[in-house]
This record gives sequence, structure tokens and C-alpha cells, in this order.
Amino acid sequence: MFENLTEKLQRTFKNLRGQGKLTDEHLDTALAEIREALLEGDVNVGVADELLANIRAKAVGSEVMLQLSPDQQVVKVVRDELAAMLGKHAKPSFASRPPSVWMIVGLQGSGKTTTTGKLAKWLTQQAHRPLVVSTDVYRPAAREQLAQVAKAVGTAVWPGTGSDKPLEIVKGAIKEAKLSASDVVLVDTAGRLHIDDDLMNELSMLKKELQPSEMLFIADAMIGQDAVRSAGEFHKRLGLTGVILTKLDGDARGGAALSIGKVTGAPVKFVGLGEKYDALEGFYPERIVSRVLGMGDLMSLIEKVEQTVDKKAAAELERKLRKEDFTLEDFRDQLKQIRKMGPLEKIVDMLPKMGPLQNLPKDVKVDESQLTRVEAIINSMTNQERRDHNVIDGKRRKRIAKGSGTTVQDVNTVLKQYLQMRTIMKQYGALAARTKMKGLGKLAGRS
Repeated sequence: MFENLTEKLQRTFKNLRGQGKLTDEHLDTALAEIREALLEGDVNVGVADELLANIRAKAVGSEVMLQLSPDQQVVKVVRDELAAMLGKHAKPSFASRPPSVWMIVGLQGSGKTTTTGKLAKWLTQQAHRPLVVSTDVYRPAAREQLAQVAKAVGTAVWPGTGSDKPLEIVKGAIKEAKLSASDVVLVDTAGRLHIDDDLMNELSMLKKELQPSEMLFIADAMIGQDAVRSAGEFHKRLGLTGVILTKLDGDARGGAALSIGKVTGAPVKFVGLGEKYDALEGFYPERIVSRVLGMGDLMSLIEKVEQTVDKKAAAELERKLRKEDFTLEDFRDQLKQIRKMGPLEKIVDMLPKMGPLQNLPKDVKVDESQLTRVEAIINSMTNQERRDHNVIDGKRRKRIAKGSGTTVQDVNTVLKQYLQMRTIMKQYGALAARTKMKGLGKLAGRS
């Protein structure tokens, strides 16, 4: 979502590299380039100008100038000011006595119903018991659509049949939540193609009666600053507690994510990063800043690994690394673990765009069919072949290729990749062993 902005900022920082000190001329040029990058990235003009004024004020500090090179100095200041602009991570709120009520609001077509399902999935993963309900009595089949979404994510739904009054429907859902021990009621409200008084009056009435813990506005990142303006109007008339930015995985330029909180005064609490119901994440400003500056998002990557990797299998792999016993079966299993983490492009996007990865082509595409082919080749081997690659001669390679619908050259490539991975794993195992022994030595020295 931030590829163009990241690329332009990286170019600006690179132009400062090699300079002896940061002069006014260097700073003027860098700030002009940064402003252009921000505006092309669809950042609000007022937000961009305020950010640049803060960067200029901080960049001329003598203390910073003595410690860092010009490019490091500007990167540091830009990072600090972007983080300050975005604020701190805003956690969702819950009522002191359940059930909590979360109202999901926004214009028609912004993705309220789908996001309601994603929120239900996210809450379930956080050990909550959500119940969803739709108050959209105007759009045909709106409640049926939410029922289908609820079924897909495996959460309870209150159908609200027998009434066409939004408040009565929600009160019925709250009563059901208390009886079924559901602790969060997600209210998928009606929308309009544009903001009108009828919509706002209905939402204001619901807010007054329900006293929701969260009033969350769904903003479509694909429409950029129009989403920012709509969020601002909703916040002015309803008092939002937060914003959920959707479609940040698409061709959105990312500027809405950087400026919507500053413009509206309502913090971004969640971001939607895909069509699947588990593609919803909390909004962590410092991680967004790291990605914008090409520093990657290793914390999100680590969390994704922790959520998907089988801990038992990881412990077994560590044991095999110590014994230098990494087989083709292990190679295949590691590929499966990686694929569980989601599309590989998203994983690559979380890696820092520096060092060995700084020359990756823009919008790098990973051919996941290659991984499918590797798995097919290893699955076509016998147990003996998977456990001891040395027995795979020319005749066996032909049989494996035929069984997997590939060529002997493909089989040779997989074996080569496996041996390269085995070497890396062997080095990792040796490093882990040395680190462990060093730690034990320190402990022994203290005793």
C-alpha cells in the first residue's frame, strides 16, 4: 500500500548519503522531495505541511547534527515526526459490564457487513464471544447477507425478524447476548450513498439509547481523501471512537492511513488487509511508519509466525538442526508452514527494504505455484528418498518427475534448493548451539 511513497522517500534519503553535513540547501531539497512524495501518496495537504514544518524544526537541532550523517538525521526526524503524527496504538474499548456494544457505521458500499464479520473473527481470536446483528431494514436482503457472513466466520447472529425498527432489533440482540453469555454485540448499521440527515438522526438515536463502547467508522482506503472527509463529517456529528481502514492491500496510495486520524481526531483502530475474514489487524502506528520508510514490519511478521507456526513442530526442527538431520520431509514441512502465513507478497512486504533486500524489484511477485510444484515433487518420493537424498539416482529422478508431472530438471532444481537450505540450517544449528553454550558458560561463571 505504501510502495510508491516508500520508493520516493528512499530516493530522497539516498541523495543525502555521502554528504559531510546537513546544510540548509540539502534540507530544502529533501523537504521539497518529501512533500511531493506525501502529496502523491494522497496525504492530506494540511497534514503534509504541518509534518514538514515539524521536520524542519527538528532537523536543524545541533545535537542531532553532531551525532548522525545527513541521511540518518533526516530519516530519524521523519520517523519520529510521522510516529508523533499518527499517535499511539489505540486499543478497542469494552464496557465494564458485558455485553459491550460496538456500532459499525459508514457509507453504503464501504464494507460494513464484511468488516463486521472480520471484527467477529478477530474478537473470537481474542477469547471474546461476539454476537452480530444488522439494523439495515432498508436495503433488501441486508440482514440475510450478515447471516451468511456470520455463518462463514462461525459466530452467533441475531436475525431480528418480526421488527423493522432498528432500536427494537438491537435491544433484542442485547437480551439474547445476556442469555447466551455473548460479551460483545456488533451492530451493522444502515448506510447511504451519501451523508444525509435521516441517516445521522437514526445513528444518533441508536448511540443515545445504546451507549456503545465503540462507534467505528468504516473508511474505504481506495477512495483516499474522500474517505477522510466522510470520516470527519461522521465524527463531527456522531463522535466516533475510532476508524477502520479497509482495502489497504489494494492499489490504495496509503495517504488516508497517514492522515485520517490527524484530520478527523478519531484514531485508526483496525486495518483491513485482504478479502478473507482473518485479514484484519490492529493499527500500530510505529509499524506503519517503519513500512513507509522501508524498514519493514518485523513485529507483525513475528506475530504472524507465532500465530501460524506449530510450536511442537518448531521444537522438533530445532532438535534436528542440532543433530544436522534436516531431511527433504522437513524441507517440505517448512514450506507448508510458510504458506500458512498467507500470500508471500505480504510476507516480503514486511521485510526491510535495505541490505540484501534493497534491490528487490518494485511490486515483487512471488510465484506460489513454484511452492506447489516443490511439494508435489517431494510427495512423489518414497519415504527412503525423502529421508536420505543420497539414494536418488538418475533412474529415481525420472520416476519422481513422472509421478509429479514435472521434469527431471525440476527435480534437480528442488534437490539443489534443498541442499542450499540444508547448509543454511546447518549453520543456524551451529550458531544456536554456540549461543546456548555461551549462555551456559556465563551462568556457570556466576555460580
